[in-house]
Amino acid sequence: MSRFTRRPLPLRLVNALLPSSERFDPVALVGAAARAEGRGFDDDAFAEGLGVLCESIEGEARLHALGRAIARSRIVGNLRMRLRLEAAHSSAPARFDRPLPRPIVICGLPRTGTTFLHRLMAGSGLRALRTWEALDPIPGPSEPRRRKARLNEAALGAMAPTFFAAHPIDAEGVEEEVLLFEPTFHSMIPSATMNVPRYMDWYERSDPVPAYRMVQQILAGLGGGQRWVLKTPQHLEWIDVLLETFPDALLVWTHREPRELAPSLFSLVALGHGVLSDEVDPHAIATQWRRKIRRVVRRGLAARDRVGEERFVDISYRALVDDPEGVVIDLLERAEVPVTEAVRFGIADARRQQPRHRHGVHRYDLTEFGVTPEAIDDDLRAYRDRYGEYV
Repeated sequence: MSRFTRRPLPLRLVNALLPSSERFDPVALVGAAARAEGRGFDDDAFAEGLGVLCESIEGEARLHALGRAIARSRIVGNLRMRLRLEAAHSSAPARFDRPLPRPIVICGLPRTGTTFLHRLMAGSGLRALRTWEALDPIPGPSEPRRRKARLNEAALGAMAPTFFAAHPIDAEGVEEEVLLFEPTFHSMIPSATMNVPRYMDWYERSDPVPAYRMVQQILAGLGGGQRWVLKTPQHLEWIDVLLETFPDALLVWTHREPRELAPSLFSLVALGHGVLSDEVDPHAIATQWRRKIRRVVRRGLAARDRVGEERFVDISYRALVDDPEGVVIDLLERAEVPVTEAVRFGIADARRQQPRHRHGVHRYDLTEFGVTPEAIDDDLRAYRDRYGEYV
């Protein structure tokens, strides 16, 4: 058992005794969701992504029995969420079709301080997504949604007790909107939680516009008219589509030393895969995600050249760690958000709620993944040459 697949003995026993779930059949999964919600889908824009994901899970993911059950439940849950979103939009289209005014979008690479910055920015009073909203974004009573989020948090903590050291999750806390992409079936989440390279390849070749359109509608339904602070590294891969969706967005690119961010990311992905599988290959993860980082950076730099430097704010991970309040206040001023005493207090309070290593220390090393520091330098040489002052 590696550190990526470590879990409590009772769960290992349950997993050993649990029969393997039925195959991932897209038609059966769609039917299960439709029966549960009592209605069919308005369109099948999600069908191709769902089909590729099911094929990739069956052929590549190597999930354990409990992992198969969880993944199947998650897919059905996302299909049901899509049905409920379609129904909510049909009943009140004006609510979901409102623009989001001047959002601030944090879009740096993973493991560059994006989560820390996002949660600090939320302390300033800007509208930010909460975990319980991300898991159930249909407007309605909050307590059932909060209860569901608390159960999910407890379940993940039980299945993967070391995961929170890498990425803390709080049912009541701030969360990124990457979760809202799951019902679109065009999302980074499957690749971060399972070994599904076939799906990752499809995701990179497919059209993200319908997914971004749906996420924009979800955010409008939750808080249209408010100024949002958004965050997910997924955006760096799709800057042009992001700006089609949010034309007046201010983009925040966080930067970190590549030799630090790469093993941290590989470790996070390995921990994510280890929740649902007992077969985690660190070297394969490094190969897949080195290529992914190269692609995302290349696309991000090219998009930045097209849209212009004035749309971006650059933030150093080191500066953020050394002076978080100062970095956030500078960013708010750049975004023309009034910095009052109440805002300063909110930022300081958000920082107090995020002590470092509160769930333990996330340890990682490039050698664990069969990669040398020099290889990472070669992967991101153009990036370092251009933004070396921030790393």
